[in-house]
Amino acid sequence: MPDKKLDQLNTLIELTALINSTLDTGEIRKRAIEAATKLAGAEAGSLLVIDRDTGELFFEVALGDKGERLKEIRLKKGEGIAGWVAEKGEPLIIQDVQSDPRFFRDADNKSKFFTRDMICVPVKTKDKILGVLQTINKKAGTFNEEDAEILSALANQVAVAIENANLYQELKDAFYGTAQALAETIEKRDPYTGGHTKRVMNYSLAIGRMLGLNRAELENLKLSAILHDIGKIGVRDSVLLKESRLDPAELEAMNMHPKYGSDILSHVKQLKDVIPGMRGHHEKYDGTGYPDGLKGSEIPLTARIIAVADTFDAMTTDRPYRKALSAESAFEELRKYAGRQFDPAAVEAFFTAWSEIRRGGKEMEIIL
Repeated sequence: MPDKKLDQLNTLIELTALINSTLDTGEIRKRAIEAATKLAGAEAGSLLVIDRDTGELFFEVALGDKGERLKEIRLKKGEGIAGWVAEKGEPLIIQDVQSDPRFFRDADNKSKFFTRDMICVPVKTKDKILGVLQTINKKAGTFNEEDAEILSALANQVAVAIENANLYQELKDAFYGTAQALAETIEKRDPYTGGHTKRVMNYSLAIGRMLGLNRAELENLKLSAILHDIGKIGVRDSVLLKESRLDPAELEAMNMHPKYGSDILSHVKQLKDVIPGMRGHHEKYDGTGYPDGLKGSEIPLTARIIAVADTFDAMTTDRPYRKALSAESAFEELRKYAGRQFDPAAVEAFFTAWSEIRRGGKEMEIIL
């Protein structure tokens, strides 16, 4: 076996392992292009994905100096070289792209890139085409059948990785949706807390991002925030829906909801990492909170974040016994009690995030 082909196969094995080491679809697609351009010795590359709703191809990832400009282009199946490959499901090598009647010139016009030659291969599973992988402008020599063969092998692995990631995302979305529905069921018992869960989730994610949490930590925080009041399912209506202030016995009953929540979630092993943030969101920084009397860094970071978000939303929402505070007044209260009730870093992170978003004239809605 020629040394070049052996090197390509070894590189393919390494890059395939890298692509399959993540379930993040965006990361998979980025790694796929990097792998394709490296394997083919190309100047640039792109991955066009089929929109499930419209059936059109769009540039999901494009590497090269002007790649970002291509993302607004959409092609129908059969349109352009990529559209032809998506329609036929066959790889294509074109040595002189400029003279090919299928060439979609808007891509070069928008990117200010001159395409000389190209390999375009379908990204497909057994029963459907997911997109098209293409490499552009061979750095040395011209693209050949060996290049097409190795890229087709890569595209097959990319298709498997994308399908696995899509399945994982669908399962995760269903999981989040179920959690959200459960949380909203609790909210329906109390007309004064409508939208509370979503706002607390968004506020918490804004704080978490400002504090530098990674994606996995943010996902855990998101789920903890969604489920932070799930224990209220165990609080009787006469306490939960009371329109005046609670008496000591009623307050004690209400304060049991973090413990009820952790008891409920303890039966779902996939939620074990969510329980600390949910259980601890009423702990206080000085150790006087409940249910466990934790203090300072003993309180899980997710719980410290949710505590700030939850209290802010409570203060800025109308309740039967008082009117909502303005955001400015609520932040004054948070800062007043930072170091006693709240983690000072979480308070300041929230203030910074809130200020930045409001300066841009946007609502604080975070999509993870």
